[in-house]
Amino acid sequence: MHDDHGSGHDPRLERIRAWLGQARFFAEEVYSSRYRGAIARARRDEDDLFMLLVFSEMMGVPNPAAYYTLELQPLLLERFHDWHCRMGMERSPLDHFKCC
Repeated sequence: MHDDHGSGHDPRLERIRAWLGQARFFAEEVYSSRYRGAIARARRDEDDLFMLLVFSEMMGVPNPAAYYTLELQPLLLERFHDWHCRMGMERSPLDHFKCC
């Protein structure tokens, strides 16, 4: 005996699933559009804090996780200039690393 209810090959069910997927997408967009700026600011603040954690040892701030964050520094160097400008530092705070 073959049961087709759970297989998902019914074209009507596929159309209903596609419509529900699009309805969910639009509902999420409508809901999150008001908070998009706040979400972006919160994400940027988290990124700034993470950047400070990664480069804190180079700026003289003791970092207990320096061993683990050292290998992340090359990955974050592309965003370093934007970060120190956003933090209010006109020039790079690192003596041995000049990005601008």
